Amino acid sequence: MNRFYGNLLTFGHFVADFYQGALPALLPFLVSDKHFSYAAAAFLIFSANVSSSIIQPLFGICSDKISVPWTLPLGVLLAGISFGMSGVVDNYWVMAVFIALSGVGIASFHPEGVKLANTFAGENKATGVSRFAAGGNIGFAVSPIITTEVLLLFGLKGTIILSLPALIMCIIFLIQLPKLTKNKAQVTVKREVQAKNTADEWKPFSRLTATLTCRAMIFFGLNAFLPLYWIHVLNQSKRGGSIALSTLIIVGAVGTLIAGRMADKFGNRKVIMTGFLTLIPLLFVFINVRNVILATLLLIPIGLSLYAPYSPMVVLGQKYLPNHMGLASGVTLGLAVTMGGVISPVLGWISDNYGIHTALSSLTILPIIAVFLTLTLTIPKVDLNRDSVNKVKFNVTRSGN
Repeated sequence: MNRFYGNLLTFGHFVADFYQGALPALLPFLVSDKHFSYAAAAFLIFSANVSSSIIQPLFGICSDKISVPWTLPLGVLLAGISFGMSGVVDNYWVMAVFIALSGVGIASFHPEGVKLANTFAGENKATGVSRFAAGGNIGFAVSPIITTEVLLLFGLKGTIILSLPALIMCIIFLIQLPKLTKNKAQVTVKREVQAKNTADEWKPFSRLTATLTCRAMIFFGLNAFLPLYWIHVLNQSKRGGSIALSTLIIVGAVGTLIAGRMADKFGNRKVIMTGFLTLIPLLFVFINVRNVILATLLLIPIGLSLYAPYSPMVVLGQKYLPNHMGLASGVTLGLAVTMGGVISPVLGWISDNYGIHTALSSLTILPIIAVFLTLTLTIPKVDLNRDSVNKVKFNVTRSGN
């Protein structure tokens, strides 16, 4: 594993996903300061996710055909500057456009980023990709706390201050881009001969995408409405709501790292199934708790269970489409994940009409669906071919001895 470039990509992912995590922390301020309805506020998340879901697979396709490392600095910069402008403008629809552009920037970073993370990871793909994913998760986690503090201090126009990390990261990427591109070309990726001759498995990949979408819906539902739930149901402060969201995601980042190592040891499908199975009872208990301390403690196992399937599913997607890894990355990190954001307006409508508790309660059916979908996931042919070749090599070695 090339640790320097792996760490560079991880930190870049931290900055890119910082702006994805900042948006939910912005919603309570929009609701209180600009008097947006829950549905109007949730539509902003929807606009960011729709733009991402369209553009991310396209960048993935480009990544399969040509090397596009320039999307790393460009994506980070567009994500940060656009989010920074969103709090400065007064017009709702102009704000929605800036937030959508921020989503495009985040989307353009992911396909090439995770593909390079896979390249520099060496043999332990799940571990390498989990580190990359954890960088984004941590950025997502600390973002609500930092965003809330900045907005409490400077008001909505403080979003422009939050664009500074993107500018700094863009400069770092531009400085390192020539060396990054050169080292990528020099890295010897040890791909088995049979992997090159393995056909893409589109049917299991489509089922994996459906599974990812279920997980993304749970994620975006909690991400968008957990701070509001903390404020309006558990009667806590805005700061308390952002801390609750950050707790969930920080724990999730730890879970992502653990899951990557477990997936390399025990297999991707087992880790995915374990995560969804444990999430089912946890969500049922969580929505029936009114004690803020107990609710906070429950965020720990919920975060571990919710994030455990994430990096194994990304790696599994790359194995299902060994000839189109960029597209697989674009879909698993982009389309499937951001399509989970389409649930935000639905939850916003439920919240406006039936309350936030009812909206979050509706999420409990999704991990059950995900379990049944996980049962349909097959072992990738790339792994089967690799195991067959290793068995032949082992038998030849024994015969030679």
